[in-house]
Amino acid sequence: MNDQYYMSLAISLAKSVSGQTNPNPPVGAVVVKDGQIIGLGAHLKAGEPHAEIHALHMAGDKAEDATIYVTLEPCSHHGKTPPCADFILQKGLSRVVVATVDPNEKVAGRGIKRLRDSGIQVDVGVLKEEADYINRVFFYYIQHQKPFVTLKSATSLDGKIATSSGESKWITGEKAREDAHHYRHTHDAILVGVNTVIEDNPNLTTRLPQGGKNPIRVVLDTHLRTPIDSNVIRKNDTLTWIVTGSEVDDTEKVKYEKFTHVEVIQLENPEITVSEVLKELGSRKIMSLLIEGGAEVNGSFLKEKACQQVITYIAPKLIGGREAPTSMGGDGVQNLADSLDLSIQSVETIGGDLKIVAEVKNEYEG
Repeated sequence: MNDQYYMSLAISLAKSVSGQTNPNPPVGAVVVKDGQIIGLGAHLKAGEPHAEIHALHMAGDKAEDATIYVTLEPCSHHGKTPPCADFILQKGLSRVVVATVDPNEKVAGRGIKRLRDSGIQVDVGVLKEEADYINRVFFYYIQHQKPFVTLKSATSLDGKIATSSGESKWITGEKAREDAHHYRHTHDAILVGVNTVIEDNPNLTTRLPQGGKNPIRVVLDTHLRTPIDSNVIRKNDTLTWIVTGSEVDDTEKVKYEKFTHVEVIQLENPEITVSEVLKELGSRKIMSLLIEGGAEVNGSFLKEKACQQVITYIAPKLIGGREAPTSMGGDGVQNLADSLDLSIQSVETIGGDLKIVAEVKNEYEG
């Protein structure tokens, strides 16, 4: 077995915790000695031990002169937990294999330098492309200080998200809808427009057979029309942030104050802009944002080219109708040269529906 094999195992560990480590990246680590795996670890949650610590605790005294494979450069600074580089030195490892360098300015090569300066062999770049991909959300957030945006929609074969009468439940089948809930589980926040709340009264929570993490609910509501009896207000399964324009009066916000899980976030301008929303969410350490809005919300993000991933479920149905909404509203682009250029990542069938995952090119490289 070679370096690629053990790093692949570390990457699998990192994938298993994707979406639950905010604001930290998902990281996996494997400790190997004399051809045997003696320690495994993943960073489970912010504030808890990092992947290297878990793996080295499992290895115990056997860690001396061993090799550790880690998907992201070990940290060298004190945060909520002590530096991983120091613990590696303390345990007496002889070699560290790193998939990719951490772009966080608090790390950014310092962990590697500390290890090398202490005489440990450090090899960097094993399965770098795979590691960069699983860290694309973290890398994007670190580089832009705003969330990585996933735009999700479910359409008919002719691109409709509802009939002309507004009926939309359900275009896609049960298996596709369950698959979509995995994205709620792995995103920090989910965003809709107030019209979706008024018309559909969604819970915006994660409903999976084995349970899951609920994202923070974000409602774009310029004039604060979110019904007080809506599920996002009444149910405290998770936080609800209502984003309004600057002209909303303080007296209108009072009725929401008794709900401790609800916060009204008032922006500086009368109209809500996508860029201002993303800046605000970034300041609140939201690294990943799932858009499940209607055509107008989707169209506003398309207009600003403010998404990095697009997930589309397509049902083998034809709806038709000039008035039946498509997944993208607004004015759209006027010239093909201005369209959002995507790269297809995967195409698969789920139940009787088709799922296409596409990503904006060159958005998340580390």
